Amino acid sequence: MYQPHEFAKRAGLTVRTLHYYDRLALLKPSEYSGTGFRRYSEADFVRLEQIVALKFIGFSLKEIKSLLDRKGHGLPGALAAQRMTLEKRRQHLDLVIQAISKAEKTVTHGATPDWEAFRKIIEEIHMQNNTDWQKRYYDENAQKALEQSAGNWNPQLQEKAGQDWNALVKDVQAAQANGEDPGGKEAQALAGRWLGLMSAFTFSHPAVEQGLNRTYENRAELPSEFGNQFGPQISQFIGRAMEIYKAGNNA
Repeated sequence: MYQPHEFAKRAGLTVRTLHYYDRLALLKPSEYSGTGFRRYSEADFVRLEQIVALKFIGFSLKEIKSLLDRKGHGLPGALAAQRMTLEKRRQHLDLVIQAISKAEKTVTHGATPDWEAFRKIIEEIHMQNNTDWQKRYYDENAQKALEQSAGNWNPQLQEKAGQDWNALVKDVQAAQANGEDPGGKEAQALAGRWLGLMSAFTFSHPAVEQGLNRTYENRAELPSEFGNQFGPQISQFIGRAMEIYKAGNNA
């Protein structure tokens, strides 16, 4: 049996990470000492190796927990889907590398670099990142629904949706800062607006709604360019307001 600091050193992780995995019920120690200290076994190390491997190839911690708790059931399909995603990403990155190589040769020969080409390369990388994360949290049915609904989104509607969300976020921030009650009239109105905008994005499609919820649940793991517009206190405030709103409308 290993003490946490011994186990962390062997695994190449920090004790803080082990505690975090314990809170998630992703990696529970095999036993606790009489004084409550964690103790890890060789079996725990095997599970940790599985966690590290699955995390490295792109699975979220929540997905890893689900796969390991089910003793690998569903793992073949999950790995196949992840492999296809990575293969498509590799193909895309090959094209990006070719574009960078061409720009590199241009600069090497003393010519003025094509900054427009660089801008397009950056856009391509961001687009690929967006596609990868969408595939992780939206299943095949949700992706098909999103593709079918894409035709209903013109630039004007997208701009209007962005303005509506920005205005709503500011109103939610103000309500939370003013100490509004999540169950109060103002917060409930905000919850109704929030759910309405979500419905406009998901078109009330169950699979898309589930994907949006998964994305929100794993928002801490999203790349920096997908960062939150607000902190945990705001999230808790609007989350609680929506719970009350839904309960009231389903009563």
